[in-house]
Amino acid sequence: MKNDLHIDAVAEYYDTHPISEQQIIDKLRRDGVDIARVSEDTLQDHDQDHYGGVSANDALAALAGIDDGCHVLDVCCGLGGPSRYLAHKYGCRVTGVDLTESRVEGAIRLTAMVGLHDRVTFQCANALDLPFNDGTFDVVISQEAFCHIPDKDRLVSECARALKPGGRIAFTDILATDSTTDATRERLQREMTFVELGSQDAYRRQFEREGCAVVKAQDVSDEWRLILVDRLAMYRSLKEQTVERFGSAHFTKRDNAYSFFVSRYETGELGGYRFLVRRKSSPRDPGS
Repeated sequence: MKNDLHIDAVAEYYDTHPISEQQIIDKLRRDGVDIARVSEDTLQDHDQDHYGGVSANDALAALAGIDDGCHVLDVCCGLGGPSRYLAHKYGCRVTGVDLTESRVEGAIRLTAMVGLHDRVTFQCANALDLPFNDGTFDVVISQEAFCHIPDKDRLVSECARALKPGGRIAFTDILATDSTTDATRERLQREMTFVELGSQDAYRRQFEREGCAVVKAQDVSDEWRLILVDRLAMYRSLKEQTVERFGSAHFTKRDNAYSFFVSRYETGELGGYRFLVRRKSSPRDPGS
């Protein structure tokens, strides 16, 4: 029951997110783009709803060794920006899953719009119960999404299960630090639907239990601190559209929540890491 309530909260959070399929299309039109002829080269400048844009996608691709022979699973894919970008640039096949039905529907339409529906597919699914056979994927990716998911042990187990032996998981996540207070955790869960914030050490233990090894863990906290200030300004620039869609009270509530979130990077209560994890090929495989 508790998890069901959290699932509903996450879906509502993204159903009312400032960045949406319609916001992307409206921005394209304001920039003079013919929607009927839009290409992925153009769309990728508008649909990357994660920290660092396409350069962050390239960082994950380089870590995981993504190429045209890979089948990639994008967990918590949102509107599908990274999935489309990876398929377009690296020639891989990508399957995206997300909990929020409106995001998945938008991802499907945007992908068809740029003609990538033959290599990029999406479905609505819970990351704690992935609808795939064991060993389906060469690579699993995710960006700043695991912070929304309860039961990290189950999440890690499902991601590892979906990987082929020797497969890689490349992901970023918002992490707690030694300074994170209980009050901050409670407020972030209530206002941002962050639950069971992970840590670098906890992820290492969890992946090891699933026959995987953390090969690299890159601290990106300083990089994100700057990015988040710019994102807050970007969200505030969308005030008119947000108020029109959801009302002024919603904008104020969202602005207060995101401002608090950004400030926790200044206080050192939150951090960010980029991980490369490898599923071992055998019990004796060190994973590196």
